[in-house]
Amino acid sequence: MEEEVTTTATVSGLKFVALGGLGEIGLNMAAFEYGDDIVIVDCGLMFPEPYMLGIDVVIPDISYLLERADKVRAILLTHGHEDHIGALPYVLRDLNPPIFGTALTLGLVKEKLKEFDLDQKVDLRVVRPREKVILGEFCVEFIRVAHSIVDGCALAIRSPEGVVIHSGDFKLDQTPVDGELTDLATFSRYGEEGVLAFFADSTNVEREGYTLSERLVGEAFAEIFPRCSGRVIVAAFSSNIHRVQQVVDAARKTGRKVLLNGRSMIANVQIARELGYLRIPDDILIDLKEMPRLPKEEVCMITTGSQGEPMSALTRIAMDDHKQIKVEEGDTVILSSRFIPGNEKTISDLINHLYRRGAEVIHEKVSEVHVSGHASQEELKLLHNLVRPRFFVPVHGEYRHLVKHAQLAQRVGTPKERTILAVNGDIILFDRGEALIADHIETGRVFVDGKGVGDVGNVVLKDRKHLSEDGMVVVIIGINQTSGEIIYGPDIVSRGFVFEDESQQYLDEAKKVVLDTLALVNTEVLTDWSEVKLEVRRVLRRFFNKTIERRPVILPLVLEM
Repeated sequence: MEEEVTTTATVSGLKFVALGGLGEIGLNMAAFEYGDDIVIVDCGLMFPEPYMLGIDVVIPDISYLLERADKVRAILLTHGHEDHIGALPYVLRDLNPPIFGTALTLGLVKEKLKEFDLDQKVDLRVVRPREKVILGEFCVEFIRVAHSIVDGCALAIRSPEGVVIHSGDFKLDQTPVDGELTDLATFSRYGEEGVLAFFADSTNVEREGYTLSERLVGEAFAEIFPRCSGRVIVAAFSSNIHRVQQVVDAARKTGRKVLLNGRSMIANVQIARELGYLRIPDDILIDLKEMPRLPKEEVCMITTGSQGEPMSALTRIAMDDHKQIKVEEGDTVILSSRFIPGNEKTISDLINHLYRRGAEVIHEKVSEVHVSGHASQEELKLLHNLVRPRFFVPVHGEYRHLVKHAQLAQRVGTPKERTILAVNGDIILFDRGEALIADHIETGRVFVDGKGVGDVGNVVLKDRKHLSEDGMVVVIIGINQTSGEIIYGPDIVSRGFVFEDESQQYLDEAKKVVLDTLALVNTEVLTDWSEVKLEVRRVLRRFFNKTIERRPVILPLVLEM
C-alpha cells in the first residue's frame, strides 16, 4: 500500500491549477495538488464588467475542486480583500475545508460569513507570520508582506517536489504606517535554500520605479486638513485600515471628531479595533445625531462610496438625497482611492455633483491622497533577485500584465524557457525539477444574481444585452384549439422598442403582417402552438429588420380558446 501511494505521488508531481486571476483583475483563486492532497490559495470574486447586465458579483468555477473534494486539505488566504476572500460564502456551500489566515483576514471573513449564516459552520484557524502549518504532504509558511490592507502574507508552500512561493498582493513599503515591513529576510532565506517556482503579483508591472509609501498619504492629509474651513469627508475602501488610521490621526491633530459612515466601514473599523490594528480613542468618535450639534470645522466623516456606487452613502450625499447628511458650501471631500478602470465616468459624475453642492473635491489626480498597494517594477525586480526561482509564473493581472511580468523576470535572470505564461484553466506540472503546462481544464465565471448562483449564463446575458439594446415585443393571439380560427388579436405590446402612442400605425402594420402570414398556413399548423410561435417570430423579425432595422426580442403568446 505504501509503495502504491509513493508511485502515485511521483507520477503526479506537483500541480498548479489556475482557477482565476490569470488574465483578469480579481477572481483570484488557485490550487496546488500533490498526490492525494490539495491546498487552495485565496477564493476571490470579481465585480461585474459592463456587459454583465444585472449581475451582482462573479465567482470562480470550482468544478475541478468539487470532483476532488476529499483531497482538499485547506483554503489559505493571503489577505482580506474582496478579490481574494469574496467568493468564500458561495464556495463554502459546497466545499468546507479549514480556512487559514491572519487575524484581521479571518476577522473580515467571519463578518462576511455572518450575512450568509455560515460563521458558525466554518473552521477558521488564525496563523501568524512565520508560522508553519502541515497539510498532508504540504508544509506552508506564512510570510508577512506590506499591502494596502493590514496582515497581508505571501506563502511558502513546501512539497516533496520542492518549495514554491506565492507572493499574494504586496509592495515593499519601507515606511509602513504600522511598522510591519515585508519580510525580505524570509524570502532571502528561501532563495538561499532554493525555490522551485515563484508565483508573483503582476498588477503594477507596467509602472516604473517604486510604489510610494502609504505614509505619504498621511502627510497629504496633514497638509490638507488644516486648510479646510468646513467639514472634511474622506471616502476610502473600508478594508484600508492604514488609511482610516491616518485620517483619524489627521482629524485628532486638527481638533475634529470622526463620524464613520457606511455599513462595511463601521463593521471593519470595529473588527480592526477589537484586534488591536486600529488606535481610535472612544471620545473622538461621534454618531449621526451628534454631528449637527458640532461646528463644521470640528467634523470629519470617513465613508465608503469612493467609486461612485449608485446606492452608496457618498453618492446619495452628492445627489442631495441623504436624509441626515448634506454637503454644503465650504465642505471638502477627499476621494482617497484610485479610479478603478471602468468607473471613471461614474466617479466623474460624483465629483460634478459634489461641486454643485458647493464642496471642494480632492482626488488622486490632483493630490497624493492615494497610493497603490502593489509593487512596481523595481520592487518586483528586488523580490525576484531574492527568491531566485528555477521557474517563474506571473499571476494576478490581465494578460498584458502577465506578459510584461514574464519579460521583467527574464531581464533579471530567469531564462525564457523557465518562464511559464499560464491562463485560467491551465495545469502546470512540476516533476523532477522540470515544468510544463501539462493539461487544460474548463474554467469559467459563475454569475451571482440576487440569490441565484450559476443560473445566469452567457445565453441569459446575451438576452439581457439584446433587450437593453432593441427592446421587447409581445404578440398575444387567441386561437380556437380545434378549428385553428383566430378569435383574438393579434395584440402587440412593446417595451423599449417603439413608443406605442406615437407608433400605433406602425404596430397596426405589424399586426396585419402577422394576420396575412397566418392566413396562408394550413389548419394543422394553426393548432400547433409551437409552429404558430415560430411563424410569428419569423415574419416579425423580417418585418422589423426591413422597415426599422431593429431586432427586438419577440415573444409570441398563444392563448387556447
